[in-house]
Amino acid sequence: MFQGAAQVNLDAKGRMAVPTRTRDPLTQGGTVGLVLTAHPDGCLLLYPAPAWEPIRSQVMSFPSLDRQFSVWKRLLVGFAQDVEIDSAGRLLIPPELRDFARITRQVMYVGQGSHYEIWDLEMWNQQLETLRSGGSPNLPPGMENFSL
Repeated sequence: MFQGAAQVNLDAKGRMAVPTRTRDPLTQGGTVGLVLTAHPDGCLLLYPAPAWEPIRSQVMSFPSLDRQFSVWKRLLVGFAQDVEIDSAGRLLIPPELRDFARITRQVMYVGQGSHYEIWDLEMWNQQLETLRSGGSPNLPPGMENFSL
């Protein structure tokens, strides 16, 4: 279960220091690879490869001639890249993915249970401001009885 958030900086080569507390669980002690891909909300998704495989299989089963499904395929599978954490605990975010997510220097690394989201800090702050200002939509169907 990946949870929690951390603000980190990219170095000049586009490498992000992966928070120490998440490294071993994310890579299962270095035994599994990682997949980094794009999300339509403008962030990146970082999955352990075993958690990514069923998602990729599901996306690949989408009809290829349907425009809406094709958009999801292009983003999720088209941008997917195998990545690894180097010996210094850094993850290189490829230029194509940095461009997609408008990542410059500072990022938010946010746990989402099965994976992490990686946001440009400014984009992340915009998301939070939308929540704070009441601009987010009502709860989705099925969450009517949800409470904290």
